[in-house]
Amino acid sequence: MSTRVLAVRIHPVTGEPGVELDAVAVAAEGLAGDRRKRAAVHLVGVEHGPTTRANLVVTGTAGELDALVGRVIVIGEVELGITRTAGNCAGVYADVLRPGVLAVGDELRALGES
Repeated sequence: MSTRVLAVRIHPVTGEPGVELDAVAVAAEGLAGDRRKRAAVHLVGVEHGPTTRANLVVTGTAGELDALVGRVIVIGEVELGITRTAGNCAGVYADVLRPGVLAVGDELRALGES
């Protein structure tokens, strides 16, 4: 799967539009400036990008993201553990396993894949 980050968003205030960023620092609690929601990070595929409040929109599909549940992925310097699908929302939720910086254009790589 050759998947890249298309958009990085934070949502600092409930009910207000998100803020698009080129790059962001990611700590154990989530993206810098974001308010904590149901998980540290929320990822969605490109088909759901415009209609969700997800943190990361990627070029992959919803099905490709769903297949990553239980896996560890790396985006930029950040290592994420994909914990579950987002339930009523599109996409998947992730915990931050290794903090760092990620940016638009970074490749999403599942550990164990070449």
